[in-house]
Amino acid sequence: MDIRKVKKLIELLEASDVAEIEIKEGEEAVRISRGATQAVQMAPIQAAAPAPAPNPVAPAVEVAKEPAIEAVSANAVKSPMVGTFYRSPSPNAPAFVDVGNQVKAGDVICIIEAMKMMNQIEADKAGTVEAILVEDGEPVEFDQPLIVIS
Repeated sequence: MDIRKVKKLIELLEASDVAEIEIKEGEEAVRISRGATQAVQMAPIQAAAPAPAPNPVAPAVEVAKEPAIEAVSANAVKSPMVGTFYRSPSPNAPAFVDVGNQVKAGDVICIIEAMKMMNQIEADKAGTVEAILVEDGEPVEFDQPLIVIS
């Protein structure tokens, strides 16, 4: 199934009240669920009654992180899928890009392995690699900033 179709399904799910959707195309199937969002909403309610002091601390930390994330994500290439981030095509090969390298739109800058498939991630614009935000071999989430290009 094409990653663009999966992205569109996620957008449709977020825009609706549907909690879960499963689509099958031939032998391929995708299941998207919002179950984690409901669990997150229940956790603060349980934590608020027994320990009111930690709750004010947690939002302060989140507020402090948000401006930094927004500044980085403005110029960042984001992960189009959940998977494992790799900087090079193989363990012994040099990295696709390093900090300070010049890239053109369409240059391969990393790989994300998802379900045993290696997906090449391309630069969406030309510029200089300012930062690599993920370590080689780390898991990444959908829409997570990977590499900052300015």
